[in-house]
Amino acid sequence: MRNWAAVTMRLSLSKISCGVLLTLITLSWIGIYSSLMAGDQPQVSHRARSLQPGEVVHFAVSLPERADEVKAEAFQKVFRFYPGESNLDHVWEGLVGIDLNAKAGNHEVQISAFRRGVKVFESHRTLEVFSKEFPERRITVEEKFATPPQSQLERIRLESKKVSGIFARTTPERIWDGRFIRPVPGKVISSFGKRSIVNGQPRSPHSGTDFRAAEGTPVKAPNAGKVALVQDLFFAGNTVILDHGLGLYSYFAHLSKFDVSEGQIVAKGDVVGEVGSTGRVTGPHLHWTLRLTGTRVDPLSLMAVLEATSQESE
Repeated sequence: MRNWAAVTMRLSLSKISCGVLLTLITLSWIGIYSSLMAGDQPQVSHRARSLQPGEVVHFAVSLPERADEVKAEAFQKVFRFYPGESNLDHVWEGLVGIDLNAKAGNHEVQISAFRRGVKVFESHRTLEVFSKEFPERRITVEEKFATPPQSQLERIRLESKKVSGIFARTTPERIWDGRFIRPVPGKVISSFGKRSIVNGQPRSPHSGTDFRAAEGTPVKAPNAGKVALVQDLFFAGNTVILDHGLGLYSYFAHLSKFDVSEGQIVAKGDVVGEVGSTGRVTGPHLHWTLRLTGTRVDPLSLMAVLEATSQESE
Protein backbone atom coordinates (compact mmCIF):
# COMPACT_ATOMS: atom_id res chain seq x y z
CA MET A 1 0.00 0.00 0.00
CA ARG A 2 1.11 3.54 -0.70
CA ASN A 3 1.98 5.95 2.14
CA TRP A 4 0.20 9.18 1.54
CA ALA A 5 1.11 12.33 3.51
CA ALA A 6 -1.84 13.52 5.50
CA VAL A 7 -2.57 17.21 5.14
CA THR A 8 -5.25 18.88 7.28
CA MET A 9 -6.74 22.05 5.98
CA ARG A 10 -9.39 24.13 7.70
CA LEU A 11 -11.37 26.00 5.12
CA SER A 12 -13.82 28.70 6.03
CA LEU A 13 -16.65 28.64 3.53
CA SER A 14 -17.42 32.21 4.52
CA LYS A 15 -13.99 33.27 3.19
CA ILE A 16 -13.46 30.72 0.38
CA SER A 17 -16.01 30.34 -2.34
CA CYS A 18 -17.40 26.97 -3.35
CA GLY A 19 -15.69 27.43 -6.71
CA VAL A 20 -12.25 27.74 -5.10
CA LEU A 21 -12.96 24.70 -2.91
CA LEU A 22 -13.92 22.66 -5.97
CA THR A 23 -10.69 23.73 -7.69
CA LEU A 24 -8.60 22.59 -4.71
CA ILE A 25 -10.32 19.19 -4.62
CA THR A 26 -9.86 18.76 -8.39
CA LEU A 27 -6.15 19.60 -8.22
CA SER A 28 -5.72 17.13 -5.34
CA TRP A 29 -7.23 14.29 -7.39
CA ILE A 30 -5.10 15.21 -10.43
CA GLY A 31 -1.99 14.86 -8.26
CA ILE A 32 -3.08 11.48 -6.93
CA TYR A 33 -3.99 10.26 -10.44
CA SER A 34 -0.59 11.35 -11.82
CA SER A 35 1.23 9.53 -9.02
CA LEU A 36 -0.73 6.34 -9.72
CA MET A 37 0.03 6.51 -13.44
CA ALA A 38 3.74 7.07 -12.79
CA GLY A 39 3.87 3.88 -10.71
CA ASP A 40 1.77 1.82 -13.14
CA GLN A 41 4.02 1.88 -16.18
CA PRO A 42 4.92 -1.49 -17.77
CA GLN A 43 8.39 -2.83 -16.98
CA VAL A 44 10.29 -3.80 -20.14
CA SER A 45 13.58 -5.68 -20.46
CA HIS A 46 15.38 -7.28 -23.38
CA ARG A 47 18.30 -9.60 -24.09
CA ALA A 48 20.18 -10.57 -27.25
CA ARG A 49 23.38 -12.29 -28.27
CA SER A 50 24.26 -8.97 -29.91
CA LEU A 51 22.40 -6.05 -31.46
CA GLN A 52 23.47 -6.54 -35.07
CA PRO A 53 21.84 -7.52 -38.38
CA GLY A 54 20.49 -11.08 -38.29
CA GLU A 55 20.03 -11.23 -34.51
CA VAL A 56 16.96 -12.13 -32.44
CA VAL A 57 16.05 -9.91 -29.47
CA HIS A 58 13.96 -11.38 -26.64
CA PHE A 59 11.68 -8.94 -24.81
CA ALA A 60 9.92 -9.43 -21.46
CA VAL A 61 7.10 -7.09 -20.45
CA SER A 62 5.59 -6.95 -16.96
CA LEU A 63 2.22 -5.20 -17.08
CA PRO A 64 0.48 -3.60 -14.08
CA GLU A 65 -2.74 -5.43 -14.97
CA ARG A 66 -4.17 -8.06 -17.30
CA ALA A 67 -4.05 -7.80 -21.10
CA ASP A 68 -5.15 -10.25 -23.78
CA GLU A 69 -2.82 -9.09 -26.57
CA VAL A 70 0.68 -7.60 -26.63
CA LYS A 71 2.71 -6.71 -29.70
CA ALA A 72 5.78 -4.75 -30.73
CA GLU A 73 6.22 -2.53 -33.77
CA ALA A 74 9.83 -2.34 -34.90
CA PHE A 75 11.77 -2.24 -38.16
CA GLN A 76 8.46 -1.63 -39.99
CA LYS A 77 7.16 -5.02 -38.78
CA VAL A 78 4.65 -6.13 -36.15
CA PHE A 79 5.87 -8.88 -33.78
CA ARG A 80 3.29 -10.69 -31.66
CA PHE A 81 4.08 -11.50 -28.01
CA TYR A 82 2.93 -14.46 -25.91
CA PRO A 83 2.23 -15.14 -22.20
CA GLY A 84 5.55 -15.63 -20.41
CA GLU A 85 7.16 -19.01 -19.76
CA SER A 86 7.33 -18.20 -16.04
CA ASN A 87 3.51 -18.20 -15.84
CA LEU A 88 3.63 -15.06 -13.70
CA ASP A 89 0.55 -12.86 -13.89
CA HIS A 90 0.75 -10.05 -16.44
CA VAL A 91 4.16 -11.11 -17.85
CA TRP A 92 4.48 -11.35 -21.64
CA GLU A 93 7.44 -12.31 -23.81
CA GLY A 94 8.22 -11.70 -27.45
CA LEU A 95 10.85 -12.09 -30.15
CA VAL A 96 11.91 -9.21 -32.40
CA GLY A 97 14.09 -9.86 -35.44
CA ILE A 98 16.80 -7.54 -36.75
CA ASP A 99 16.90 -8.26 -40.48
CA LEU A 100 20.08 -9.13 -42.34
CA ASN A 101 19.94 -5.76 -44.14
CA ALA A 102 19.04 -3.61 -41.10
CA LYS A 103 20.92 -0.32 -40.98
CA ALA A 104 23.15 0.62 -38.07
CA GLY A 105 21.76 3.26 -35.74
CA ASN A 106 18.89 3.80 -33.31
CA HIS A 107 15.60 2.02 -34.01
CA GLU A 108 12.42 2.57 -32.02
CA VAL A 109 10.47 -0.36 -30.58
CA GLN A 110 6.89 0.45 -29.60
CA ILE A 111 5.29 -2.14 -27.33
CA SER A 112 1.52 -2.00 -26.93
CA ALA A 113 -0.87 -3.99 -24.74
CA PHE A 114 -4.55 -4.45 -25.46
CA ARG A 115 -7.60 -5.68 -23.61
CA ARG A 116 -10.70 -6.53 -25.60
CA GLY A 117 -9.30 -4.59 -28.55
CA VAL A 118 -8.61 -1.41 -26.60
CA LYS A 119 -5.03 -0.23 -26.05
CA VAL A 120 -4.35 -0.05 -22.31
CA PHE A 121 -0.57 0.41 -22.20
CA GLU A 122 2.18 1.62 -24.47
CA SER A 123 5.95 1.75 -24.01
CA HIS A 124 8.73 3.01 -26.27
CA ARG A 125 12.28 1.66 -26.27
CA THR A 126 15.30 2.38 -28.45
CA LEU A 127 17.55 -0.36 -29.81
CA GLU A 128 20.96 0.74 -31.01
CA VAL A 129 21.90 -1.58 -33.87
CA PHE A 130 25.59 -1.92 -34.63
CA SER A 131 27.03 -2.67 -38.06
CA LYS A 132 28.45 -6.07 -38.91
CA GLU A 133 30.87 -7.14 -41.61
CA PHE A 134 29.95 -10.53 -43.02
CA PRO A 135 32.59 -12.74 -44.62
CA GLU A 136 32.46 -13.81 -48.26
CA ARG A 137 32.03 -17.29 -49.67
CA ARG A 138 32.81 -18.48 -53.19
CA ILE A 139 31.16 -21.63 -54.51
CA THR A 140 31.06 -23.40 -57.85
CA VAL A 141 27.88 -25.20 -58.89
CA GLU A 142 26.27 -26.54 -62.04
CA GLU A 143 25.91 -23.67 -64.49
CA LYS A 144 22.10 -24.05 -64.62
CA PHE A 145 21.99 -23.06 -60.92
CA ALA A 146 24.20 -20.00 -61.49
CA THR A 147 22.38 -18.83 -64.62
CA PRO A 148 19.05 -20.66 -64.89
CA PRO A 149 17.83 -21.43 -68.41
CA GLN A 150 14.82 -19.57 -69.80
CA SER A 151 12.72 -22.72 -69.47
CA GLN A 152 13.07 -22.63 -65.65
CA LEU A 153 12.37 -18.95 -65.01
CA GLU A 154 8.60 -19.31 -64.64
CA ARG A 155 9.05 -22.23 -62.24
CA ILE A 156 11.49 -20.19 -60.16
CA ARG A 157 9.11 -17.21 -60.09
CA LEU A 158 6.13 -19.30 -58.95
CA GLU A 159 8.17 -21.11 -56.28
CA SER A 160 9.51 -17.81 -54.92
CA LYS A 161 5.98 -16.38 -54.79
CA LYS A 162 4.68 -19.44 -52.96
CA VAL A 163 7.44 -19.43 -50.34
CA SER A 164 7.15 -15.65 -49.82
CA GLY A 165 3.39 -16.07 -49.32
CA ILE A 166 3.99 -18.64 -46.58
CA PHE A 167 6.46 -16.41 -44.77
CA ALA A 168 4.04 -13.47 -45.01
CA ARG A 169 1.38 -15.29 -42.95
CA THR A 170 1.36 -15.07 -39.16
CA THR A 171 -0.32 -17.88 -37.26
CA PRO A 172 -1.82 -16.10 -34.21
CA GLU A 173 -0.97 -18.94 -31.80
CA ARG A 174 2.47 -19.94 -30.56
CA ILE A 175 3.20 -23.57 -31.45
CA TRP A 176 6.80 -23.82 -30.29
CA ASP A 177 7.68 -24.23 -26.61
CA GLY A 178 10.93 -23.42 -24.82
CA ARG A 179 14.40 -23.75 -26.29
CA PHE A 180 15.20 -24.88 -29.86
CA ILE A 181 17.44 -27.85 -30.62
CA ARG A 182 19.84 -28.44 -33.50
CA PRO A 183 18.18 -30.31 -36.37
CA VAL A 184 21.43 -32.25 -36.99
CA PRO A 185 24.48 -32.70 -34.72
CA GLY A 186 27.12 -31.55 -37.22
CA LYS A 187 29.20 -28.38 -37.00
CA VAL A 188 28.42 -25.18 -38.89
CA ILE A 189 30.22 -25.15 -42.24
CA SER A 190 28.78 -21.94 -43.70
CA SER A 191 27.53 -19.25 -41.38
CA PHE A 192 24.56 -16.93 -41.68
CA GLY A 193 24.93 -13.71 -43.67
CA LYS A 194 27.94 -14.59 -45.82
CA ARG A 195 28.14 -12.63 -49.07
CA SER A 196 27.86 -15.25 -51.83
CA ILE A 197 29.84 -15.39 -55.05
CA VAL A 198 28.39 -18.16 -57.22
CA ASN A 199 30.44 -19.19 -60.24
CA GLY A 200 32.19 -15.83 -60.04
CA GLN A 201 28.95 -13.79 -59.89
CA PRO A 202 27.64 -11.91 -56.82
CA ARG A 203 24.38 -13.35 -55.54
CA SER A 204 22.05 -12.83 -52.58
CA PRO A 205 23.62 -13.14 -49.09
CA HIS A 206 23.45 -16.52 -47.39
CA SER A 207 20.24 -16.16 -45.38
CA GLY A 208 20.56 -19.43 -43.48
CA THR A 209 23.10 -21.57 -41.64
CA ASP A 210 24.65 -24.71 -43.16
CA PHE A 211 25.46 -27.73 -41.00
CA ARG A 212 27.83 -30.57 -41.80
CA ALA A 213 25.91 -33.83 -42.25
CA ALA A 214 26.26 -36.99 -44.29
CA GLU A 215 23.70 -38.09 -46.85
CA GLY A 216 20.77 -39.73 -45.12
CA THR A 217 21.29 -38.10 -41.71
CA PRO A 218 17.86 -37.64 -40.02
CA VAL A 219 16.74 -34.00 -39.81
CA LYS A 220 14.84 -33.31 -36.60
CA ALA A 221 12.28 -30.58 -35.99
CA PRO A 222 14.06 -27.98 -33.80
CA ASN A 223 10.74 -27.33 -32.07
CA ALA A 224 7.04 -28.05 -32.48
CA GLY A 225 5.34 -26.77 -35.60
CA LYS A 226 2.93 -27.35 -38.43
CA VAL A 227 4.28 -28.47 -41.80
CA ALA A 228 3.58 -25.60 -44.22
CA LEU A 229 5.44 -26.90 -47.29
CA VAL A 230 6.87 -30.17 -48.64
CA GLN A 231 8.18 -29.61 -52.16
CA ASP A 232 11.09 -29.92 -54.55
CA LEU A 233 12.23 -26.35 -55.31
CA PHE A 234 14.62 -25.40 -58.11
CA PHE A 235 17.36 -23.78 -55.99
CA ALA A 236 16.67 -25.34 -52.57
CA GLY A 237 15.94 -28.87 -53.76
CA ASN A 238 13.72 -30.97 -51.53
CA THR A 239 12.42 -28.52 -48.94
CA VAL A 240 10.34 -28.65 -45.75
CA ILE A 241 8.96 -25.52 -44.07
CA LEU A 242 7.68 -25.65 -40.48
CA ASP A 243 5.35 -22.99 -39.08
CA HIS A 244 6.21 -22.55 -35.37
CA GLY A 245 3.49 -19.91 -34.89
CA LEU A 246 3.56 -16.14 -34.32
CA GLY A 247 5.37 -15.57 -37.62
CA LEU A 248 8.33 -17.89 -36.87
CA TYR A 249 9.28 -20.39 -39.61
CA SER A 250 12.01 -23.01 -40.13
CA TYR A 251 13.06 -23.81 -43.71
CA PHE A 252 15.12 -26.95 -44.40
CA ALA A 253 16.69 -27.34 -47.85
CA HIS A 254 18.59 -29.87 -49.98
CA LEU A 255 16.94 -32.94 -48.41
CA SER A 256 17.18 -36.39 -49.97
CA LYS A 257 13.92 -37.63 -48.46
CA PHE A 258 10.71 -36.34 -46.89
CA ASP A 259 9.26 -37.87 -43.72
CA VAL A 260 6.30 -35.51 -43.25
CA SER A 261 3.34 -34.22 -45.25
CA GLU A 262 1.80 -30.76 -45.48
CA GLY A 263 -0.57 -29.92 -42.64
CA GLN A 264 1.04 -32.40 -40.25
CA ILE A 265 1.80 -31.31 -36.66
CA VAL A 266 5.27 -32.30 -35.49
CA ALA A 267 6.81 -32.27 -32.02
CA LYS A 268 10.30 -31.13 -31.09
CA GLY A 269 12.71 -33.86 -32.18
CA ASP A 270 10.42 -35.51 -34.75
CA VAL A 271 12.19 -36.46 -37.99
CA VAL A 272 11.02 -34.34 -40.94
CA GLY A 273 13.40 -35.69 -43.60
CA GLU A 274 16.94 -36.75 -44.40
CA VAL A 275 20.02 -34.78 -45.42
CA GLY A 276 20.81 -34.75 -49.13
CA SER A 277 22.41 -32.78 -51.93
CA THR A 278 19.42 -31.70 -54.03
CA GLY A 279 19.21 -28.26 -55.63
CA ARG A 280 22.09 -25.77 -55.76
CA VAL A 281 24.75 -27.39 -53.59
CA THR A 282 28.39 -28.46 -53.66
CA GLY A 283 27.75 -31.57 -51.54
CA PRO A 284 25.52 -33.09 -48.84
CA HIS A 285 24.67 -30.78 -45.93
CA LEU A 286 21.66 -29.24 -44.17
CA HIS A 287 20.65 -25.66 -44.86
CA TRP A 288 18.45 -24.18 -42.10
CA THR A 289 16.81 -20.81 -42.66
CA LEU A 290 14.66 -18.92 -40.12
CA ARG A 291 12.10 -16.23 -40.81
CA LEU A 292 10.66 -14.17 -37.95
CA THR A 293 7.74 -12.06 -39.18
CA GLY A 294 9.52 -11.83 -42.51
CA THR A 295 12.92 -10.89 -41.10
CA ARG A 296 15.97 -12.99 -41.94
CA VAL A 297 17.63 -14.06 -38.70
CA ASP A 298 20.39 -16.48 -37.72
CA PRO A 299 19.09 -19.79 -36.30
CA LEU A 300 22.01 -19.83 -33.87
CA SER A 301 20.93 -16.45 -32.49
CA LEU A 302 17.43 -17.77 -31.80
CA MET A 303 18.84 -20.86 -30.11
CA ALA A 304 21.16 -18.80 -27.92
CA VAL A 305 18.55 -16.30 -26.70
CA LEU A 306 15.89 -18.93 -25.97
CA GLU A 307 18.44 -21.14 -24.20
CA ALA A 308 19.34 -18.24 -21.90
CA THR A 309 15.67 -17.45 -21.30
CA SER A 310 14.81 -21.07 -20.50
CA GLN A 311 17.67 -21.36 -18.01
CA GLU A 312 16.57 -18.19 -16.25
CA SER A 313 12.97 -19.43 -15.86
CA GLU A 314 14.00 -22.86 -14.48
